[in-house]
Amino acid sequence: MAEPQDELAGTEQPFVSHLIELRDRLVRALIAVGVVFGALCLWPGPAGLYDLLAAPLVAHLPKGTTLIATNVISPFIVPLKITLMAAFLVALPVVLYQLWAFVAPGLYNHEKKLVLPLVVSSTLLFVSGVAFCYFFVFGQVFKFIQGFAPKSITAAPDIEAYLSFVLTMFIAFGATFEVPVAVVVLARMGLVTVAQLKEWRGYFVVVAFIVAAIITPPDVVSQLSLAIPMCLLYEVGIWAAQVFIKHTQAPDAESEASQA
Repeated sequence: MAEPQDELAGTEQPFVSHLIELRDRLVRALIAVGVVFGALCLWPGPAGLYDLLAAPLVAHLPKGTTLIATNVISPFIVPLKITLMAAFLVALPVVLYQLWAFVAPGLYNHEKKLVLPLVVSSTLLFVSGVAFCYFFVFGQVFKFIQGFAPKSITAAPDIEAYLSFVLTMFIAFGATFEVPVAVVVLARMGLVTVAQLKEWRGYFVVVAFIVAAIITPPDVVSQLSLAIPMCLLYEVGIWAAQVFIKHTQAPDAESEASQA
């Protein structure tokens, strides 16, 4: 019986060619981020973006109160950092496409079936986590903080401290929303089985609430806002793992499975 032909046979390239292609892909990604950064600087502008980012906090500050800047250059540097961050997020599809275009030629068809959906889904889940944090969690957190503050204190947060807090929360929620991707990868690599994942539901619920208690401020609403989605996404991950394992097997594994 003839040996099955390797899909990647004859596609090897010199190492220098890979380096040149990697450089070109990085340059294109950086150009995309630069173009979006320039567009955002024109409209709505760094100041407008910061006002948008600060809106959930400003809405719960005492009337007439604004954020303050304790550093001389903070009013200039902080809005630029936010603009760069927003430019990267907007240009993320182009950046991911360049990454995919560089990696795809070296992957087998069954590997492409796994990698591309994971890249797309992980991006969408991270953005969903950031959006959930901005539109829902921030409002609850700032409302709790201002309601707990003594009447003798006038809150006037520093813009750099606020940026640090926002980035920490964005990364925390974006990362925790990646639970389905982590579950799928662990199951597909054979480190855990779907049956084990189902058995560990109770342990994961405890871990989710512990993580939420550590990451979020000490109010029940924000902790539940992180723990409950984590538990639901864990269930999504179990379902997705079964689908991915079935449709991303290597040809030999598929033939063995069909013969069994």
